[in-house]
Amino acid sequence: MRFAPVPPLAVGDTVAVVAPSGPFDVRAFERGLELVQARYRVDRGTHLLDRFRYLAGDDAARGADLARALLSPSVRAVFAARGGYGSARLLPGLRPWPGKALVGFSDFTAVHLAAQRSAMRSLHAPVLTQLGGQPPAVAARLFDALEGRGLAPLTGARTVVPGVAEGPLVGGNLAMVASLVGTPFFPSLDGAVLLLEDVGERPYRLDRLWTQLRLAGVLDGVAGIVLGDFTGCEEPQASYTSAEVLDELTMALGAPCAAGFPIGHGDVNQPVPLGAQVRLDAGAARLSFLEGLTA
Repeated sequence: MRFAPVPPLAVGDTVAVVAPSGPFDVRAFERGLELVQARYRVDRGTHLLDRFRYLAGDDAARGADLARALLSPSVRAVFAARGGYGSARLLPGLRPWPGKALVGFSDFTAVHLAAQRSAMRSLHAPVLTQLGGQPPAVAARLFDALEGRGLAPLTGARTVVPGVAEGPLVGGNLAMVASLVGTPFFPSLDGAVLLLEDVGERPYRLDRLWTQLRLAGVLDGVAGIVLGDFTGCEEPQASYTSAEVLDELTMALGAPCAAGFPIGHGDVNQPVPLGAQVRLDAGAARLSFLEGLTA
C-alpha cells in the first residue's frame, strides 16, 4: 500500500492543539507550546483544559475539538497536547478528513492508526508536554518533517535479526497497536516496517501484547521491525530484561529487526513519518527515510 503525503507547512501557517487523551501538566505543555508558537499560528481547542476523571474532558468535548481541527480548512497540522488514554474512544465519531499533518505519539497512536487505515501519512513525534524537555535537535527535526525537508537516518542500539527490509513505516505504541486489532481502524501490516515503543509495561505484559498481535495473524506479512524505547519496562529484581523478552519474540518472527532507536518515551524522541517508505538495515541498526511526511 502507498500512503498519501500531506501538504507541507510554511512558517505562519495555522496549526491546532487538542487534547484527545488525558489531562496534562500545564507548565510542561506551555514549554512545548512556546516552540510551536514561535513558528506557527496556534488555534487552541475550546476544551483543551477540561478534565473528566482520567480524561481531558468528556468524549463529546474532546471529540468536538479533534473533529473541528481535522476538518477545518484553515488548520494545516494537528498537535496532541499529551498522551495517556482516551483517543481510541473518539475514533467512531470521526468523519473522513483531508490530508494534514497529525503530530503526536503514545496514546495518539490510535489516531495515527486510523490515518494509516485511510492510507494517509502522519508524524510520530513528541506531544507538547514532552517537546519542551527534548533536545533542540528534536524540535528542529520536527519542523523539518512538517515543512518538507529531508530527514537524516536514525541509528539504533543493536541488531536483533539481521537483514534489510523496505516498506511503509507503520505502528507506534505497542499497547495501542494491540488494542485496535480487530477494529475497523486497524491498518494492514502486510509489507510494512512495524515501529513499536512503549512505557511502563513489564516484560510479561510486553509478551502478552506481542502474543496478541501474533495470534491475530497481523504480524505474518510484516517486512521488518523497528523497536524504539521501552521506558520503565523492567521487572524489579528480575533475572531477565525487557530487551531479552522482546528480542526472543522478534527472533521467533524472523523478520529483520533492530532495537534501541531513539523513538518513544525516552529522553530523545526523534520524529519519524508514519506511512512513508523507509529502509531498515537491521545489520547496521540503521533506519533510512526514502520519503518524508509531505509531498
